Amino acid sequence: MSKLTVLSMGWGVQSFTLAAMMALDEIPRTDLVLHADTTFERESTYAFAERMTPWLGERGVRVQTVVGKRQEVVQEEWGHAVMIPAYTESLTGTDGQVRRQCTSEWKIAPIRKAIRAEMATRGLKTSPGVVEVVTGISYDEFQRMRDSDVKYISHSYPLVDRRIKRGDCITWLEDHGLPVPEKSSCTFCPYHNVKSWKQLKREGGADWAEAVSVDNNIRNKRPGFVLYLHASRLPLDQAVKIPEDEGATQLGLEDVCDSGFCWT
Repeated sequence: MSKLTVLSMGWGVQSFTLAAMMALDEIPRTDLVLHADTTFERESTYAFAERMTPWLGERGVRVQTVVGKRQEVVQEEWGHAVMIPAYTESLTGTDGQVRRQCTSEWKIAPIRKAIRAEMATRGLKTSPGVVEVVTGISYDEFQRMRDSDVKYISHSYPLVDRRIKRGDCITWLEDHGLPVPEKSSCTFCPYHNVKSWKQLKREGGADWAEAVSVDNNIRNKRPGFVLYLHASRLPLDQAVKIPEDEGATQLGLEDVCDSGFCWT
């Protein structure tokens, strides 16, 4: 049996639902609730966290925010290593994608550092399964379930165990009079789908500006390749088209989403 339980909190629909269920004593509480802040979340996510952190705290669920050591998109000291899975356009004609390092550096590493610190405080050794990390993956995305790559940590998925889908989470939040957060992700995540990119551009502001800035900044950071955030391998402000670009109002038709996934 695990001696330390941890909720990995992403402030998206699923992980917030788990935290709220704990706060209302509908599921067992974990010893720790850890949020790994990439520092690149959308403004709406930070606003939601600021609003709901006190609500959880008043009910005994304390969220601890941790931040990784290397938060730059391009690590100069690593030889201009690009941390995100940007799309590559090879000068020799072979396209691909950069190996993703952001999840490891910005999420996994700081959470494990906090876990190890708590283990030291409790005098726990790294024996198999001594730590259980609870993750907000829902039943409709069970394919994202993964075993831990270290023996002392096991993963559990309460929403999958209960066959709760993302839509069910939204219904549960609404039934309990709680706000529904937007999907949590970095503003410039290359895994955004078509609809997400269009929404980001339509909303504009600092989030869209950050995404465009990152896209421009990574363009020539890998010798022999040209890098882009968008799968079309065009500059972001050209790749993402919305009716407002031509002075039109927003269309009532839904955009078709392409495949992809976020970290949380």
